[in-house]
Parts: sequence; structure tokens; C-alpha cells
Amino acid sequence: MNLTKLEDQLIRHEGLVLDIYKDSVGIWTIGVGRNLEHVGLRSEAEARYLLRSDIVAIRAELEKAIPWIGDLDEVRQRCLMDMAFNLGVAGLMKFEKTLRLIAQGNLSGASQEMLRSKWADQVGQRAITLSRMMATGKD
Repeated sequence: MNLTKLEDQLIRHEGLVLDIYKDSVGIWTIGVGRNLEHVGLRSEAEARYLLRSDIVAIRAELEKAIPWIGDLDEVRQRCLMDMAFNLGVAGLMKFEKTLRLIAQGNLSGASQEMLRSKWADQVGQRAITLSRMMATGKD
């Protein structure tokens, strides 16, 4: 079977909607008729596929907002990516003092600043882990 033709046919009949919406009978749906209430995600592979797409998008946003991110080691890049995934890039950009300290190379100070935030209170262990990663450059 030609899957591309079937995909095109289903898109013509179902439509392709990139935002979540309620279908004609009130069921939350996304994409090409994906019933989120009864189907959701079928596998970890599907969830990881979506996650990879999100990671690529967030990375592109971060490279525009923080052009020096590529100068950091991998662990600290992942730290900022994790925060941006959680907060959104706009939310991460509100960590002005933390980002300034990172840009200046004061990673210990940035680590401490991360823990002084409302975000750290909200996410608990995640903030402690990311703060340690920022300070040490180790997982």
C-alpha cells in the first residue's frame, strides 16, 4: 500500500490541524484526526518523536535568544535547554541575572541564583539537579 497516498487522502478527508481542537462531536483532537481522549500517544517512540521535535524547536529559539549558548559545554547547554523546556524560552529569559552570570563565566554564581528563584521552589529536585549541573559541568 502506498502510505503517502493514504496520508494525503486522510488529510483531505480529516483535515490537518496543528493545534488542539474539539471535533464535530466534542472530542479533543489534534493533527489528522488524532483523538486525544481515547488514543493519546500509542508508544514511548511516539512521545520521544514529539519530544525531539520540541527539543529542535527550543534549541533554535535559544540560539536566537542566547547566541553564546553554543560556547558552553554540553552539560551546561543541556541545563539551559531543560530550563527552557520547562519554562519556555521567554520564561528562561526572565532569569536575567542568572544568564548574565553564565555569560560572564560565573557558573557558581549562576547556580546559586537559579536556586533563589520562585521556579526552584516550584520544581524542587529538578532545580537542585540543574543548579549542580551548572556549577560543576557534570551530570
